[in-house]
Amino acid sequence: MISRAWNKMYYGGDYNPEQWPREVWDEDMRLFKLAGIDVATINVFSWASVQPDENTYCFERLDEIVSLLHRNGIRIVLGTGTAMYPAWMATRHPDVLSVDFAGKKRKYGMRHNNCPNSPTWRLYAERMSRKLAERYGSHPALLVWHVNNEMGCQCYCDNCEKAFRVWLRTKYGSLDALNRAWYTRFWGHTFYDWDEIVLPNLLSEHLDPSDPDKTAFQSISLDYLRFNSESVLETYLLEYDAIKALSPDVPITTNLHGHGTYQPLDYFQWGKRCDIVAWDNYPAFDTPTSVTAFRLDLMRGLKNGAPFMLMEQTPSQQNWQPYNSLKRPGVMRLWSWQAVARGADTVMFFQLRRSFGACEKFHGAVIEHAGHEHTRVFEEATALGSELQAIGDTLLDSRVEARVAIVFDWEVWWAAELSSGPSVYLKYVDEVQKYYDAFFARNIPVDIVNAGGELDRYSLVVAPMLYMVKPGYADKLERFVDRGGTLVTTYFSGIVGETDLVTLGGYPGELRRLLGLWVEETDALYPGQSNRIVLRERFGGSERTEYGCGIVCDVLHPEGAEVLAVYGDEFYRGSPVLTRNRFGQGEAWYVASSPDADFLLDWTAELCRGLGISPLLEDAPAGVEITQRAKDGRSYWFLLNHSGEERSVPLGKLKLRNLPDGRLLEGTIKLEPAGVTIAEQIGQGSGWSNE
Repeated sequence: MISRAWNKMYYGGDYNPEQWPREVWDEDMRLFKLAGIDVATINVFSWASVQPDENTYCFERLDEIVSLLHRNGIRIVLGTGTAMYPAWMATRHPDVLSVDFAGKKRKYGMRHNNCPNSPTWRLYAERMSRKLAERYGSHPALLVWHVNNEMGCQCYCDNCEKAFRVWLRTKYGSLDALNRAWYTRFWGHTFYDWDEIVLPNLLSEHLDPSDPDKTAFQSISLDYLRFNSESVLETYLLEYDAIKALSPDVPITTNLHGHGTYQPLDYFQWGKRCDIVAWDNYPAFDTPTSVTAFRLDLMRGLKNGAPFMLMEQTPSQQNWQPYNSLKRPGVMRLWSWQAVARGADTVMFFQLRRSFGACEKFHGAVIEHAGHEHTRVFEEATALGSELQAIGDTLLDSRVEARVAIVFDWEVWWAAELSSGPSVYLKYVDEVQKYYDAFFARNIPVDIVNAGGELDRYSLVVAPMLYMVKPGYADKLERFVDRGGTLVTTYFSGIVGETDLVTLGGYPGELRRLLGLWVEETDALYPGQSNRIVLRERFGGSERTEYGCGIVCDVLHPEGAEVLAVYGDEFYRGSPVLTRNRFGQGEAWYVASSPDADFLLDWTAELCRGLGISPLLEDAPAGVEITQRAKDGRSYWFLLNHSGEERSVPLGKLKLRNLPDGRLLEGTIKLEPAGVTIAEQIGQGSGWSNE
């Protein structure tokens, strides 16, 4: 359970009453009640208001806001206010200011520009969190603590450089070990004193201001990324520990960036230290549905399948994109339920009342600048609030069940994109997304795991572009396959170890025995170039024997692996592009090129059929997303129509009871554009893949 104090899926969002005259607050309470708002996130950017100088703390206005919300039955997500430090801190203590990638020291402004290793920032941030916990830690309205906001800063200042050297001494123990790990004999970079080490940026190892991944020494830059992610996490933990000591029974979190795949921070490490994962979901008008779904599944995966908070989304339009389209009627509801369908246990917005100044004044809100309830957005928010209230705690803490896992690992991502080859078009997130899309298109549930994740409960594990193999991971994959699991991995896998040194003896390095092959060389194709995958036997259910592929093409030699498909073009025509190696009771597959979507759709369907993994509904029409959550032996289905047209969904033998009105659903049901059905399964119909 997320929290023993929770008895519903809370509905609300960011509330900034300090930006408004006091007389507006009571009107806000009236409108919140109309919309069904029952939780508000406050104090996110209030450090300057609460602490006007080093020694003065003014909580009177925050006391008034907390009391107002409590009197009106609204629970509180209490921010620590540390998302932006006060101007006096930058003036009197310039060590809080960060230094950017180009080596320029920032001035006061924007947000998230503090140095994570600044002693001043750490001192005052920890102190602020402790004082808030002393004052509000046992308040009956408090639901969740919210540390900082969308944390993340890459800093290259002297404080960070000194801290980096300490971090390296702890990691490597000696300069000899560090020099070996970093391959410093290349270009005469051998270090003889820890103080000789400098941070990798445009002033040192990096080569291109437009491409921060272009570095002369990948091992140095990779360690900086690890160090920086841990440094920012340490600042979160300073506040977390201060709060937890005084408010031990209230969950603590921080909202993760709306990208989901936010490169600077290893969110799997953050997931371990958040009592609840919280995410800000901001797809654009044209963001593919599967891209959002992947990030939602990733958020669920950060705590091993536990539900998470949808901390922010916009009820209408955003304000920072090139084209800030309105959410069409029904889309806010549709995307909210998509988040719930994939593991969210809250629905929250940024923001509840729209700001009237600065850079977010045109960012959507439940209460628009008109200031009343007579808007389309408010009416839609009210309808969704009523729906959530009617469903109550039915879905709370239910889980998504999956037999397929996709490996997504931040350190692999960092290392792969710091690499100086083979192609600038080979992007880790994009390649993982391609494989995810194939399962999403067939409504096959997927969990997202990192290299540390447990694999035993899965039948199929897909690890695209596993460039880095961490210590012990090859053995872990071998055990998984040996016990009957099916592994899929691809081009540009098994190349290096954890310090980005190539594993000698032939690619794919430590995976060579498991995959039963070795890769002699890799061809990089130019944009517009392609090759062909020619099957020796077509997949069941498909008439095709050829598919396209591109970006890179491995030239490989089987060492026991069976060849299922070969290249159709180039000097390596006829050489293997798809192989399968029997290993123990299972099998390991290797895809030697980046295939087109049709290949992945047909091939993953073939794999799943062989493993007895079925789509949740076999005949779901295109554009309809089907997901399922379960708890206490009950299954809850979500049918979401992302197409612009009405869709008929055949349920087969599946029988459902609609939530919240209890109507029986069977046979074929119709979903209007942006239509949503949430229903409980009656019995164990044939549509349930996890019978």
